[in-house]
Amino acid sequence: MTNFANLLKEYDLKVTPQRVAIVEELYKNGHMNIDDLYKKLLDRFPSVSLATIYKNINSMVEKVFLSEVKIPNSRTVYELVKAEHAHLVCSNCGYIEDIILDSSDVLEQVSKISSFKIESTNIVLNGICIKCSK
Repeated sequence: MTNFANLLKEYDLKVTPQRVAIVEELYKNGHMNIDDLYKKLLDRFPSVSLATIYKNINSMVEKVFLSEVKIPNSRTVYELVKAEHAHLVCSNCGYIEDIILDSSDVLEQVSKISSFKIESTNIVLNGICIKCSK
C-alpha cells in the first residue's frame, strides 16, 4: 500500500486528511475533475467545501505533485505526476487513458520550424475507446 502521507511530505506539502483523501482518489481513479473529487470527498468529509478542494489542488499543482490535464471541450482533470505521457480521450464517453509517448520527435520538429521555446507539452489525442466502438 502506498503511503500517501509520506508522498505529500516528500513534496513539502502539509499532510491533512483532505489532501490524503484527494491523493487516494486520484491514485484509484487516475484522472478526475474537481467536481468529481468534491463529490467523492463529501462522503468522507461532509463539511468539506469546494473552495478547500480548489485550494488543495492548486497547492499540489504548484508543488508539481499533481498535473493539470486540459482536455479541449471538457473540464480540466488532475492526475498524480508521472513519467512523460500523452492522453487518449474517448470523444463518446470521456474515458481517459494514459499512453507512453516520447514527444522528443515532435519537439525537435517544432524547434526546426519555429523559434518558439517549448516549456511543457500536453498531448491529447481524441478518438473512440474500445467499449464505445463495439
